[in-house]
Amino acid sequence: MADTLWLDPVFWGGLLGSTLRVSVPLVLCALAATLSERAGVIDLGLEGKMLLCAFTAGAVGALGGSMALALLAALAVGIVLSMVHGYGCVSHTGDQVVMGMAITMIAAGLTVVLGIAGFHQGGQTPPLSDAVRLAPLGGGLRTALAGVPGLGPLVGDALLGHNALVYLAFALVPAVWWLLFRTRYGLRLRATGDNPAMVDAAGLSVRGLRYSALALNGGLCALAGSYLVLAQNANFVPHMTAGRGYMALAAMIFGKWHPVGALWACLLFGFLDALAIRLQGVALPAALGGGAVPVQAIQALPYVLTVVLLAGFIGRARAPAALGVPYVKER
Repeated sequence: MADTLWLDPVFWGGLLGSTLRVSVPLVLCALAATLSERAGVIDLGLEGKMLLCAFTAGAVGALGGSMALALLAALAVGIVLSMVHGYGCVSHTGDQVVMGMAITMIAAGLTVVLGIAGFHQGGQTPPLSDAVRLAPLGGGLRTALAGVPGLGPLVGDALLGHNALVYLAFALVPAVWWLLFRTRYGLRLRATGDNPAMVDAAGLSVRGLRYSALALNGGLCALAGSYLVLAQNANFVPHMTAGRGYMALAAMIFGKWHPVGALWACLLFGFLDALAIRLQGVALPAALGGGAVPVQAIQALPYVLTVVLLAGFIGRARAPAALGVPYVKER
């Protein structure tokens, strides 16, 4: 039975569909990191922004019963956190690494404290109703394809039946690529991360461009956090981001500060996560010796892969020249 499982299109269709869903917060955070770092601002606060936005979406969704209100509140919190990051690092030339870690540490503690004080459920929020959560799209077409051998599982289960944020996340990859490499704004943003003095000499505001990149960064982190509560889980759980912000940062570096490259890295991490879930209790093929798959080892693969890739297997990658360097305008 184990041997036939690996040839089952239903297994692979479900695995590919799970890969897309699990990759969404990674893709959104990797795009957020790409925008901020292309502008010269290191963002180690991705984890904290995503976590606090997830709590906001869960709390507002539980109290207000409105999906739109939950999303708007999360977007507001994400942008505010990015503005705080910019205030410390862009306006006052603070250490960008320290500021990002401070945001993450504050968010990790604040979400637990607010959750306990507000809902008395150990830091969790109440489960959200179906009216607040994101519903899957394309269910009718998926049902119609279900009876087609091979095509139904591989296309219907893998590509159809996802919610709107899944499709939006992957649509944002070419959108961010176009913004960075095909628009005047993107050219100025990339120049800000490579040579801010030249941007300043051209009469443009380095500070304004970096703040605009951070605003987009905050919005994308808010979408990632909202997805965890409104689509993936039924409520907010403390520390539910589980290192996804750092994995997204690693994916962005693995993708060489390019949206498309970051996408492939996120899909690889998402595939390993989805595979760990699918392989619980499944035996290896007889050719590999049989026996149960050690799930703990598979669950550790994305994190091990992060270390291995960053240890020197990502090829030649050049970070923006002014990344992490505060710019002080000459008087």
